[in-house]
Amino acid sequence: MNVFLSYLQSNWLELSGVSTGIICVWLNTRQNVWGFFWGLISVGLYTVIFWEARLYGDMGLQIVFALLSIYGLYQWLYGGVGHTQLHVRKLPRHFIGWLLALTLTGTALLNWILTRLTDASLPLLDSFTTTVSLIAQWMLGRKFIENWYLWLFVDLIYVGIYVYKNLYWTAFLYGVYLILCVVGYRDWKKDLSPVSLA
Repeated sequence: MNVFLSYLQSNWLELSGVSTGIICVWLNTRQNVWGFFWGLISVGLYTVIFWEARLYGDMGLQIVFALLSIYGLYQWLYGGVGHTQLHVRKLPRHFIGWLLALTLTGTALLNWILTRLTDASLPLLDSFTTTVSLIAQWMLGRKFIENWYLWLFVDLIYVGIYVYKNLYWTAFLYGVYLILCVVGYRDWKKDLSPVSLA
């Protein structure tokens, strides 16, 4: 019993981040705006966790996630036509080239910063996953159904990173996120706006 309590005491921050993260993404799959509030708690916890793990791109990502959560909350409530609730839709094709260019540019810029200004552990991978995550979070906030594809891709990479960094509970969290990405896509597809199918 003492070993278990000692384990909880030494890992409470990561376990709390895992719990709030799962609640956040599960609520997002349900299109429930409360997911953004749970997300704010989770990103606060993970800002500290990633600082301690020297994953500075991921740490900075948490801060931006907080801002994008506020943006997403507003968009979900008022981002539709006439400031109404936003509906699930497809990403316009002309965005794809821009998002690919943004991925390459963002990754290169972040990698340059992390390799020159920090002791980052995995600067290139950290930069790539950070950039893709920012794009996916923006897409989530705009209710583009393709956000789930990006999350599935990047979360798979994150599982490997966090196992490598001995953040096993966080790796578990991202494994759960993989499942929730499939659930989110399936559920959102049912609510896809007929206008976006044209």
